[in-house]
Amino acid sequence: MSSIVAPKPEGAPKSSFVVSSIVFACVFGGAVCGMFLRNALPQDHLVADSKNVVQLGMGLGLLVASAKNLFDAQNTELTEMSANVVHLDHGLAHYGPETKEARDLLRRFVVHDLDQMWWNDRNSPSQLEPSTDVGVLYDKIQGLSPKDDSQRAIKVQALSVVTDVARTRWLQYAQATASISMPLLVMLVFWLTAIFISFALFAPFNATVIASLFVSALSVSGAIFLILEMYTPYEGLIQISSAPLRAALTQLGK
Repeated sequence: MSSIVAPKPEGAPKSSFVVSSIVFACVFGGAVCGMFLRNALPQDHLVADSKNVVQLGMGLGLLVASAKNLFDAQNTELTEMSANVVHLDHGLAHYGPETKEARDLLRRFVVHDLDQMWWNDRNSPSQLEPSTDVGVLYDKIQGLSPKDDSQRAIKVQALSVVTDVARTRWLQYAQATASISMPLLVMLVFWLTAIFISFALFAPFNATVIASLFVSALSVSGAIFLILEMYTPYEGLIQISSAPLRAALTQLGK
């Protein structure tokens, strides 16, 4: 039996108002700083070519859009699977005591997934592999012998939910084994490098231009980092939260 037996407490989410206030302070503060810097910079630092280089970093956030879509999709899949697990357990509980073995298998499946998807050692890769527990659970439910129409309806619905859970689990496994295309990444880096060369080729050599190129290059590398991290949502610095599945685990057996 796996070592995970209870959900880990998660930090309380920050207030939306506090977060939006911080964003406003940062953005507006940056604008004010820019106005003061404009007065402090020499006029030759504000020519059109310098302005073009300064604007180079704008729009780089679009680089992470596709990776974020994949990340959000996997997060949604996990939430839906967690809800299905709780729904299935409650349905089996209403069926009767003869489903105890099936419910134990369901709990073991959730514990197994938590251990695999959120490895205890953050320096080790997640061990996401297909689980056979879902297939065994399906066979257990299929083997039930309903005594009335209510039990028959619960059995049909339970089999449907198990099928959905199994499909989602295989989808998670397939997505976890996928990775960003290296030829695409190489071409992206080549394209960005060419853009930086073209801008720097006609830009004046001054501190403002160099600082802008540095910040823009830092933004690009940060965007690439985010893309690579979101393609591995169960390991690394940016992970899908285990909260939905842990919350489901606390509801099993009730």
